Amino acid sequence: MRTREGGRIVDEAAVIARVRAGEPEAYAELVRAHTGIALRAAAALGAGADAEDVVQQAFVKAYCSLGRFRDGASFRPWLLAIVANEARNTMRTAARQRTLAGREAAFAGAEPLIPDAADPAVATLESERRAALLCALERLSEEHRLVVTYRYLLEMDESETAEALGWPRGTVKSRLNRALRKLGRLLPDFEPREGGDERE
Repeated sequence: MRTREGGRIVDEAAVIARVRAGEPEAYAELVRAHTGIALRAAAALGAGADAEDVVQQAFVKAYCSLGRFRDGASFRPWLLAIVANEARNTMRTAARQRTLAGREAAFAGAEPLIPDAADPAVATLESERRAALLCALERLSEEHRLVVTYRYLLEMDESETAEALGWPRGTVKSRLNRALRKLGRLLPDFEPREGGDERE
């Protein structure tokens, strides 16, 4: 699997082979290629201010588990499954519940979605829509929240979502369908943008 890192292509299989062959510094290429999406995933899954710690721990665990990584698999979904587990563990052990405002701030801080030059009215509308979407996501079950987050907020395709969540593709389809129907009832104007290219 090849991943674009800052304008250049990273051959994940080759990098993993180098790490397994005793070149641990090669792992930095995978870290650079996947840090952005890992931070977005941690923030979207509720890690809040702990998102960087969650991602750092996930990269350490992934590195330690590279011996069990299946050859030919995609690194990104595998890593994001680890990120999701770390985010859940962090939330379980946290002394306080994350507030929606804190989650929104962390998610917005992970990657600016509205350019500085945007029309203020459009920026305000976009911000209000995102806040309403996050609020509605809070009202979904965990499995429905996860599948929507992976498919639309993280823009993963169906196969990657299935791999990251450890679900069959049919389960991803059915849960996504039910989740979108529920979101449609909570947010009548909700129209998800397609995430990632479908590789059927």
